[in-house]
Amino acid sequence: MDLTTVAIVFGLIFVVELPDKTFIATLVMSTRFRPLLVWIGVSLAFLVQTAIAVTAGGLLARLPRTPVEVFAALMFLIGGVVLLRGAGDADTEEARTEEEFGAKSARSATGWRVVTLCFTVLFLAEWGDLSQILTASLVLRYEDPPSVFVGAFLALATVSGLAAALGRTLLTRMRLSTIRRVGGTVCLVLATYTALEVAGVL
Repeated sequence: MDLTTVAIVFGLIFVVELPDKTFIATLVMSTRFRPLLVWIGVSLAFLVQTAIAVTAGGLLARLPRTPVEVFAALMFLIGGVVLLRGAGDADTEEARTEEEFGAKSARSATGWRVVTLCFTVLFLAEWGDLSQILTASLVLRYEDPPSVFVGAFLALATVSGLAAALGRTLLTRMRLSTIRRVGGTVCLVLATYTALEVAGVL
């Protein structure tokens, strides 16, 4: 396992996921149930999703190298565009997301039922999410599935942990639109770098 790759993947997924609806969803559910149980359920959902994304990336990595690198560059490009285009509406989407997940977590639950509920809600809501696509693309980029898995999962678990423990406080100190622009810019930088590698410039 390469710690540098783990750190790079952690940083990228963290920046991409922080302004995502996952943060708001975890925050909302943490106001209704015990935050620790919410975090456990959400983290288990991320564990499964990350494993699926890394497996998909590993399977794609077996294809011819050039098409795979082109595909990775396109995924980074799409991720960057999606984040930048949605940055202006990020703060408005926050209110809609709170309402949506508030309704989903309105039912009564205790103990491990909370864990199951949070796992189910987040697993279904985040299926095919941008962070999953980028995780698969990072496997193609670094050809190191274990390191990508660890970095991506730790980033997702950290984001959900921050949401469960300090979510409302953090939202008063930062704008989701700004974080989304940072994440979009990072994705575009990766897209450019990968494209230059494909072109043989680097």
